[in-house]
Amino acid sequence: MAEAKNGDTVKVHYTGKLDDDTVFDTSADREPLEFTIGDGRLIPDFEQAVIGMSPGESKTIQVPSTNAYGPHHEEMVMVVDRKDFPADLEPKVDQRLEVRQQDGNVFAVTVTDISGTKVTLDGNHPLAGKDLTFDIQLAEIV
Repeated sequence: MAEAKNGDTVKVHYTGKLDDDTVFDTSADREPLEFTIGDGRLIPDFEQAVIGMSPGESKTIQVPSTNAYGPHHEEMVMVVDRKDFPADLEPKVDQRLEVRQQDGNVFAVTVTDISGTKVTLDGNHPLAGKDLTFDIQLAEIV
């Protein structure tokens, strides 16, 4: 039976979980994820786990935060005045927003707290600082 190797395009079903078993992403109710092994679009440990698998095979891997989305950086958390938001925007906890810096660059932040006139924004990836577990099933080598 064929085994997936670097450079192959594959389709996988997966479920990504946190240490407390919270599911943060899954392909269970949709088409399998298609990617080319080694193209760098996915977490490297995820891509490497598929190498050597045959269609129909399943495995579970743990990916430490340092190999996933990196550590959570406190310097990327900022508290801003509510009055600095557009009048028609009502921020909500867990809402993703785009912020334009003075130099014109745009980056994504998550609203993590709202208290009185202050809003806390986190510029880290939502999974930064978290160890991840993936259940992977190779559906097909394309």
